[in-house]
Amino acid sequence: MGSASVRQGSSATPLALVYALLIVYASLYPFSSWRWPAGHEFLDLMRLPWPRWRDRFDEVANLLGYLPLGALLYGAVVRSGGRAWAAALLAVLLPAGLSYSMEVTQTFLASRVPSLRDWVLNAAGAAAGMLVAAAAHRLGWVERWQAMRQRWFVRQSAGAIALLLLWPVGLLFPQPVPLGVGQVGDELRQVVLAALADTPWQDAVPAWFMPPTGAADTPLSPLHEGASIALGLLGPCLVAFAVTARGWRRVVLAAGAAGLAFGATTLSTALNFGPDHALSWLTPVSLPALAWGLGLAMLCSLAGRRLAAALGLMALSAMVALVAQAPSDPYFAASLQAWEQGRFIRFHGLARWLGWLWPYLAMLWLLSRLTARHDDPSG
Repeated sequence: MGSASVRQGSSATPLALVYALLIVYASLYPFSSWRWPAGHEFLDLMRLPWPRWRDRFDEVANLLGYLPLGALLYGAVVRSGGRAWAAALLAVLLPAGLSYSMEVTQTFLASRVPSLRDWVLNAAGAAAGMLVAAAAHRLGWVERWQAMRQRWFVRQSAGAIALLLLWPVGLLFPQPVPLGVGQVGDELRQVVLAALADTPWQDAVPAWFMPPTGAADTPLSPLHEGASIALGLLGPCLVAFAVTARGWRRVVLAAGAAGLAFGATTLSTALNFGPDHALSWLTPVSLPALAWGLGLAMLCSLAGRRLAAALGLMALSAMVALVAQAPSDPYFAASLQAWEQGRFIRFHGLARWLGWLWPYLAMLWLLSRLTARHDDPSG
């Protein structure tokens, strides 16, 4: 009975699904300039060419990019009760099939080049990930993790754990405000304007859909910016509190979230502007705001799980509303351009979508906790 509940709550399955979807996005980005390659028949497209050029960075990225998928698929099958040999087979064949389909589809994209070497490296990366996961399972590391998880979290915690593991990855994508994930307004505007192009409404709708003139250039006040940063840390802490009992473990989780926020933001700044400027995000506003966010998290650690979910829903909603008003500056625009046109494009889809969608996914999950009847509000 206990093992069945553990299998039901495994976080490897949603993580594997999310990772596979992000691989598809990163493989087919920018989703433009589709065409049928001249002089090729259908069967010719199935034969991937072996490229003459070599890029060491690209080879390492292709090898490591599929390693987590192989490990997650193996863990998902094993934790669901599947046999080890079936888990190993699926952890290799499914990523290899996904990689092959992506390489073939890239034939229709003018900006992408299909490669047999990339497919071999992707399949090898998935196989390596499977071997790592199998070794961890054989050595009992998975059971130790499960035992620790049962001590720290409630039974239905797979969604929260997946969100908490994905949150620092979303912070790596350039944000207009430190920890300010969830700014999708500009992208939605571009999608709407593109959809309305050459229609009778193309001039009327933007008049109320676009922000007021000059609003996008108005810098945030220190209070506004500080509140965004503090709520950006408080939100993930409350997600963790919604699946943990009151006590010292919540204090450890809040401190760990602050450490992850500091490290991920510093790494993102270093990737964008160079190692010499890694700590340039620590302004007279950001560091006190981070401390305020940690202090609020410590105060909220006294709340029950259901109350923590409600507070988290409010904190994330407020954070998204505040970040939506943040202006774009030349440094932020340069960071986005570097990610979209440089070598970061290999990591672009994963971090970009997580940076956009994480708070909304977290709010949906918190809402599901509030509507669940089996949860103990006093935990």
